[in-house]
Amino acid sequence: MSTPVVTVTVIVPGRDVAAYAHEAVDSLRAQTLTSWRAILVDDGSLDATGEVFAAAAASDDRFHVVSHPVARGLSAARNTGLDLVETPFVGFLDADDVLTPRALERFVDTLTRSGSDVVVGAYVRLRADEAGVYRPGPVQPWVRAATDPPRLATTLAAHPQVSGNIVAWSKLSRVELWRRTGLRFPEGKLYEDQLVAQRLYTAARAIDVIPDVVVHWRERADGSSITQNKNLLPVLVDYLDALSGGIAVLDGAGQRAAVRARIRLILEMDVPPLVRIAQDSPDDAYRRTLGTFIRALHDRAGAESIELDHAAARLRSAAELW
Repeated sequence: MSTPVVTVTVIVPGRDVAAYAHEAVDSLRAQTLTSWRAILVDDGSLDATGEVFAAAAASDDRFHVVSHPVARGLSAARNTGLDLVETPFVGFLDADDVLTPRALERFVDTLTRSGSDVVVGAYVRLRADEAGVYRPGPVQPWVRAATDPPRLATTLAAHPQVSGNIVAWSKLSRVELWRRTGLRFPEGKLYEDQLVAQRLYTAARAIDVIPDVVVHWRERADGSSITQNKNLLPVLVDYLDALSGGIAVLDGAGQRAAVRARIRLILEMDVPPLVRIAQDSPDDAYRRTLGTFIRALHDRAGAESIELDHAAARLRSAAELW
């Protein structure tokens, strides 16, 4: 029997996630599409993450391990993996998350049929219950708006809501797109997915979206996920810079509908919880930083005319005074 041609590479960066990495590895082994290669990048872990990765490679030659002697960050780990990709398609999976069994099959089949550059799928949060067991939740409204109903060979102009899906691991894309555009993950910053997603969307000749849940995204029970530390001013600054940078990419590409869709989603989804954090924060700099960001959104054309629900509008108005 001939060996199937490897069509897709999955880049799996991880640092100090030994408690979860075996689930990510197992979710790759469980894929219905078996012709994949995974590059496991141990980003200077101080725990047993490297050992989990090494064991995977020892038992299955589809896994390849790369180690950073010292931690360089998520973007650098992903870029290390990108430099080693030799397949037509590339995707990402954080080492504390889980791929659903048909994810790669659905991704590859969709791009093969459509000829598009990028396919985007849905995802759900994976949260611990009272017993400490991680269970997947529902598809959130903004995720559904980006991916449902399915669309083949669409564009950002035709489907601006796809700009709300900004995570690297909910997509598969053609490696040729990365090579053609010279796209890399920005190093030294948190929330690096934001810029990369919008650059993929604006550079893609065509985009597919599918409503299938492709990833269970873990929100760690110990609160150590980056997304769970937005109460810290340096994290807030990186987060707001990423939001602003993503909008700037869309704006620079002339994608006015996507800019408007992105601003509305930020005002409805991102701003209210940040305002609530700011209201309880002892740090005046936190409030001033957030207020400056919100006022800047209003300076963009059309932002002031975006209608929000009452609660979001009230919180936004309060923050504009900071």
